[in-house]
Amino acid sequence: MQIGTGKALAAAVALTVGVVAVTESNAQERVRWKMQSAFASTLSHLGTAGTRYVKDLEEVSQGTLRLQFFEPGALVPALECFDAASQGAVEACWTTPGYHTGKVPALAFFTAVPFGPQYGEFFAWKKFGGGDEIKNEIYANNNLVSIDCFAIGPETSGWFRNEVTSLEQLNGFKMRFFGLGAQVMQKLGVNTQLLAGADIYPALERGVIDATEFSMPAMDIDLGFYQVAKFNYFPGWHQQVSVSELLMHKPTYDALSDWHKKLIEVTCNHNIHVNYAETEENNPKAMGVMVEEHDVQVRRWTDEQLAAFEEAWLEVVEETSAQDPIFKQVADSYFAFREKYKVWGDAQNLRATYLVQ
Repeated sequence: MQIGTGKALAAAVALTVGVVAVTESNAQERVRWKMQSAFASTLSHLGTAGTRYVKDLEEVSQGTLRLQFFEPGALVPALECFDAASQGAVEACWTTPGYHTGKVPALAFFTAVPFGPQYGEFFAWKKFGGGDEIKNEIYANNNLVSIDCFAIGPETSGWFRNEVTSLEQLNGFKMRFFGLGAQVMQKLGVNTQLLAGADIYPALERGVIDATEFSMPAMDIDLGFYQVAKFNYFPGWHQQVSVSELLMHKPTYDALSDWHKKLIEVTCNHNIHVNYAETEENNPKAMGVMVEEHDVQVRRWTDEQLAAFEEAWLEVVEETSAQDPIFKQVADSYFAFREKYKVWGDAQNLRATYLVQ
């Protein structure tokens, strides 16, 4: 799906940053960065967003700021971008905060939160409710700068070889799981591990893992999970929205001109909007393909099972907050904002009791 053209974006950015394009671009030093991606360029939404972004950024900067997209593992392993960018081994990474939980567990909050809000409320907390202030401080303490640069809609909650009729069946399962949701699954006896996208199918096929979650129908089809596991569960209670980042080596970013910094920010904002809309348009069709062409069995967790997941999530918050001051700081900020937002969110709920006749 095409939303806008590079030329239209270039014009919009030029107006936003107040640039007289030709004279300004000629005056800029030409910057060339290596950008390691955690996602393959062919992977719908996550990878294709990266290749689109580098093209847009080069065009609006009139060639003065160019990021070279490197496939996963080309420079550093897909899950090791945090250290690589922090140390300046690469200037930038196309990645997601949830991949850095081995370094700072609380960073997972800035990708997705179990039983969390969707797009609008999540960005309201991040941008204006104090979330990104904490995130930026965490990254700065690690010699990094992060700018939100792509977002996707709700995900599925897992692929299983067999139908799951009781959560007790999950006890002892080996499952690829991401972010804060992994801690919830551990509460239910699941042995979780974090694998990069390209590593999941071989692990599932060989029986290294029994089940997996990754993303949404369009991407899961790309990765072929339906060939091994036919039962796909909804809703994606662990990720109702997923926000990812352009992660940069702080000294390198700080050395950029103000114009180039503004171009990065504005083109990232544009990419978030386009990418999220793209997922919401594409996934209904992809879900149909899963069912009609690949015989996938779509299942929904029962209300009782979802309640058990949520109860486990609240236990994770309480226990981890008691052990990790940074996690507690982020969690407190997040839940305080949700409580403040509730008066507005509830008022807009079309299924609220007082509206049901």
